Amino acid sequence: MSAAAGAAPAVGETAPDFELPNQYGEPVRLSSFRGRPVVVIFFPFAFSGICTGELCEVRDGWDAFAKVDCEVLAISVDSKFAQRAYAASEGYEFSLLADFWPHGEVAQRYGVFDDRDGMALRGTFILDAEGVVRYRVVNPRGQARDIAEYRRALAQITGTPVA
Repeated sequence: MSAAAGAAPAVGETAPDFELPNQYGEPVRLSSFRGRPVVVIFFPFAFSGICTGELCEVRDGWDAFAKVDCEVLAISVDSKFAQRAYAASEGYEFSLLADFWPHGEVAQRYGVFDDRDGMALRGTFILDAEGVVRYRVVNPRGQARDIAEYRRALAQITGTPVA
């Protein structure tokens, strides 16, 4: 695995702000969600097996995210057109953001860009209402993340059980 030079923001640091187009081409700025927790999920590619499994778990467990008024932003290096087809195919109602051009720039800023293969690694950053990283994980290639950890982190951040 060859991650880009940028270091992943540490727990306790403010997450780097960004603006990317969602699957409809609308600009989405991270800092616009201040006042609510945000889950930023980097994934390698739309329509790939592990990525689809993880994002379907988010979709199917949406009540836990809604309970704490959490925003979910899923990011890959795919184009907004691929993201839109992917969202429609899988029934994702949360934002899929295109870190397409400059290719992987946001993933690089978060230290989760694999410059050898030109894709984002499986990194997740959960931010509190002030935009501070309270949880992070970067899994090795081929290893799915444990979505139950997201619920535990959100419960800790918000003080609300989200089983």
